[in-house]
Amino acid sequence: MPVAGVGREWAPALENARHRCQTGPMAFTTRRVYDPPDASDGYRVLVDRLWPRGVSKERAELDAWMKEVAPSPDLRTEWHHAADREATFDGFAARYRQELDENPAAEALLELGREHERVTLLFGARDEHANHAVVLLDWLREHGASVTPPVE
Repeated sequence: MPVAGVGREWAPALENARHRCQTGPMAFTTRRVYDPPDASDGYRVLVDRLWPRGVSKERAELDAWMKEVAPSPDLRTEWHHAADREATFDGFAARYRQELDENPAAEALLELGREHERVTLLFGARDEHANHAVVLLDWLREHGASVTPPVE
């Protein structure tokens, strides 16, 4: 299933909820915060602006919470209240990319990737294919990371 706003070459990798992108020592993986932690996760970072419902800090097993890299409150609210989210994903993705380009936290995330062998970006969205973490991973790829399917 092609995912709007992230490029056709990505579609096969997005069939799985976890993704890995590498550039030198930098490796990023995405996964839902509701999934059990895995030993291969490495440094675990929540990239949602709001704390996920029903998840305790102990259960999340986070190393960091980078809410500043998530979409702005206005963009997040607009996206979550859209009547047809599938139809508006392209617009959401474009606006979020603009925010990332101007966001020092996005650069800090790239730096975090250089400091850790593996960084798992955690998100709470139900839709594993159309959410801000997918856009963020694409932005990371555009800024020097290559995306490959996860190692099972």
